[in-house]
Amino acid sequence: MAAEEEEGSAAEPEQEQEPAAEEPRSFKDLGVTDVLCEACDQLGWKVPTKIQIEAIPVALQGRDVIGLAETGSGKTGAFALPILQALLETPQRLFALVLTPTRELAFQISEQFEALGSSIGVQSTVIVGGIDTMSQSLALAKKPHVIIATPGRLVDHLENTKGFNLRALKFLVMDEADRILNMDFETEVDKILKVIPRDRKTFLFSATMTKKVQKLQRAALKNPVKCAVSSKYQTVEKLQQYYIFIPSKFKDSYLVYILNELAGNSFMIFCSTCNNTQRTALLLRNLGFTAIPLHGQMSQNKRLGSLNKFKAKARSILLATDVASRGLDIPHVDVVINFDIPTHSKDYIHRVGRTARAGRSGKSITFVTQYDVELFQRIEHLIGKKLPAFPMQEEEVMMLTERVAEAQRFARMELREQGEKKRSRNDDDDTEEAIGVRNKVAGGKKKKRKA
Repeated sequence: MAAEEEEGSAAEPEQEQEPAAEEPRSFKDLGVTDVLCEACDQLGWKVPTKIQIEAIPVALQGRDVIGLAETGSGKTGAFALPILQALLETPQRLFALVLTPTRELAFQISEQFEALGSSIGVQSTVIVGGIDTMSQSLALAKKPHVIIATPGRLVDHLENTKGFNLRALKFLVMDEADRILNMDFETEVDKILKVIPRDRKTFLFSATMTKKVQKLQRAALKNPVKCAVSSKYQTVEKLQQYYIFIPSKFKDSYLVYILNELAGNSFMIFCSTCNNTQRTALLLRNLGFTAIPLHGQMSQNKRLGSLNKFKAKARSILLATDVASRGLDIPHVDVVINFDIPTHSKDYIHRVGRTARAGRSGKSITFVTQYDVELFQRIEHLIGKKLPAFPMQEEEVMMLTERVAEAQRFARMELREQGEKKRSRNDDDDTEEAIGVRNKVAGGKKKKRKA
């Protein structure tokens, strides 16, 4: 191992040369031990994904790995399985640390570790903001095997929690590294790298290879092997992508039209701001849709509550800001709607990557108003294809405008009421009862609106 380290703390990772003549058909072929193969089987992972085929054998040889793969490609399994296998060989507390950019992604990775490691008694702890630090300190005192954390809160514990350190750490994973660095966690990541052992294995996973990620790779990895599944930005083949060009004042009506047209599917609708997410969720509820919001101004418990209701199919529409565009694996998203077009073209790829995951098919529809043409052209340029228009019946959309205008009015009233309640006490973001408004809408359609 030492010899390898000397050859290559070089800037460029060596590229894996020969693609295996016969692609491995199972996790066992990749060198994964029987007990973990059974766990994969129970999770319904029948065959390894491309990134797992590339990364797992290399990681099991004890090499550092840079994994470049599109969203939804099975990256979590690619680093969780080698870590759990190493843990089986040399059981130890505080064995691995996984850094992620968002809280939701941290909880999701933790679920996968728990599921894969349930038969071998693996304990993991999630350390993220928005949750009481005292209970986290107690969880850390129990010395779990795996810590999944956002950088800011972890640094907080390293500096302030007595008796907690990572001096024995064997594995460091940085998942969605490009996003960790884009969110300005660089100083936190530097602090973490200073207090963990240099003699460790490091896995760096990123959808994109930015200059910042290259710099981090040079600082944190020794002679890494690069596993790139897709070198250019791309969306999954089985994803049908459309756009609709609409006047901005009728956006809500078009949204309702599409939800009616594609009824029976589950939807993820992306909005640009927390306020618009909340407003649109209320608007849709007032029209009788089971919609639920997920955004950064909600408390952590409510965010997880929203996610779980959607995952359990208790709600068919999840409205979200970009907090939900990366890494969240909700298996049954049929349609992604970009209600507000993303300002960064790369975010488009992450958003639409919420559907058509792991070989399934899916649809995405992007709303383009007169103000968004340039942003839309940038997206088409990035993905290297011209998108077709989604077939629409304009006159049917126009028939919805009156009902939608009524629901908009009630949504504004509710937003005001929620704002007032919030000021007096912390109110529930997901108010199911919608203060009788739905009944008012149903009744109000029959009555003429007063002048």
